[in-house]
Amino acid sequence: MSKADLIVGIQWGDEGKGKMVDMLAQNYDVVCRSQGGHNAGHTIWVDGVRYALHLIPSGVLNPKAINIIGNGVVLCPSSIIKEMEQFKNLEGRLFISDKAHLNLPYHALIDQAKERLKGDKAIGTTGKGIGPAYAEKISRTGFRVGELLNPSKLASGIIDYFAQSRAIFDVLEIATPNKEELIELLTSYKEKLEPFIANTTNMIWDAIDNDKKILLEGAQGTLLDIDHGTYPYVTSSSCVSAGACTGLGISPKDIGVVTGIVKAYTTRVGNGPFPSEDFTEDGQKIADIGKEVGVTTGRGRRCGWFDAIAVKHAARLNGCDQLSLMKLDVLDGFPKVKICVAYDLEGKRIDYMPSDLNNVKPIYEEFEGWDKLAGIRKFEDLPENAKKYINKIEELTGVKVGIISTSPERDDTIIRG
Repeated sequence: MSKADLIVGIQWGDEGKGKMVDMLAQNYDVVCRSQGGHNAGHTIWVDGVRYALHLIPSGVLNPKAINIIGNGVVLCPSSIIKEMEQFKNLEGRLFISDKAHLNLPYHALIDQAKERLKGDKAIGTTGKGIGPAYAEKISRTGFRVGELLNPSKLASGIIDYFAQSRAIFDVLEIATPNKEELIELLTSYKEKLEPFIANTTNMIWDAIDNDKKILLEGAQGTLLDIDHGTYPYVTSSSCVSAGACTGLGISPKDIGVVTGIVKAYTTRVGNGPFPSEDFTEDGQKIADIGKEVGVTTGRGRRCGWFDAIAVKHAARLNGCDQLSLMKLDVLDGFPKVKICVAYDLEGKRIDYMPSDLNNVKPIYEEFEGWDKLAGIRKFEDLPENAKKYINKIEELTGVKVGIISTSPERDDTIIRG
C-alpha cells in the first residue's frame, strides 16, 4: 500500500501552493483537493502562461494525473463549470465527490448580506458563500453534489428550506428563488457535471491499495484554520493536514510526507491580527515586487516579514517533514531583511504563539540582504546572505527547508537532497 503525500499552507494562505503542487504533480498519479471552495486561488505559471485555479486540483496540468475534489470541499457549480472550460478532455481525469456540499447562488447572497450587517466588524470574507455553505453543512440543512442528479427533487428541497427559514431570509433581504427557474439552473448544472460526480472515497482507497502515487492539497493556510487559526478571522474549514483525512475519507495512517509551504515573507488577505505586518515602504515594496494581489478577490494583500514563531507553530500542527520556501526572489535587492524571532506580550518575551495575537508585538532579528538570486536552480549558487537567511529559518522553526522557489516559473526551483 502507498502513502499519500500532502502539501499544506503554513501561513495565512496565498503561500504558493499551486506552483508546488503543479511541479510535484508531474510525478504523481492522483492529485486530491480536500477542503475549501472557490474562495481559494492557486496561480501557476508554465512557459510564461498564467493559470488561475480555484476548485480544480493543481494536478490538472499533468495530462497523466487523475484529479479528485473531495467531500470536504464546498462546490460552486457555476464556478467549476467556468473553470473547466480552460481545459479539454477532462472526462476520466476529474472527479467530484458526491458527498461534497453545494455552494449555490443564495449562499453568496447570505455571505454578502451578513458582512454588510456587521459594518466595521466585518471579517473580510471573499463574499463567495463559503461560510454559509459550511454552516448549513454543520447544521444539517445543506445540499450535496450528488443531489444534482435529481434537479426537481433538489429544487423542492431548496424551496422548503427557504420556507422554513423565511424570517431569516427576510431580514437579509433575500427573495425565495422561482422554482421553475431553479429547476432550469440545476438541470444545466447536472448536464455539465454529471459525468464527473463519483464516490471519490472508494477511488482514493483503490489508488492507495494499488500503490498509486497520491498527492493531497488544501486551500488557504494553517493560520486560517477554523480551529487553529486567528479566529474569528478565519475560513470555515479545516486547513491543517488532519483536515485532509476528513475531507477525503482517508486515515491518518495513509499520510506520507508532509510539505509545508511558506513564503520568504508573510502576507494575509482580509482583516485580523498580523504581528509581523510592515507598514513602512518595505511592506509596500514587498507587495509591489511580489504582485501581492488576491487571485480570487483582486484585493491587495497585507505584507510583512517572515514570522518564524507562527511558522514553527503551524509546522508542528501539521507534522511537517520539510518546508518549501516560496518567492525568495521577491526579497532581492533589499539592503536588510528581517525575521520575527519572538513576540513581546505585554512586556514579556515569548517564543510561542498564543491563542490571541492581538496584543503581541514582533521582535525582529535583522540580516544583510543579497543582490539577486532570481532563477537560480542550485543551492550552492545562492548568495551567501540568502543561505544564512534560509539556515536561520531552519534553526528557528526546527524544520528543514527542502524546496526553494526562485521565480514563478515551474523549473526555477531548488530541490535539496
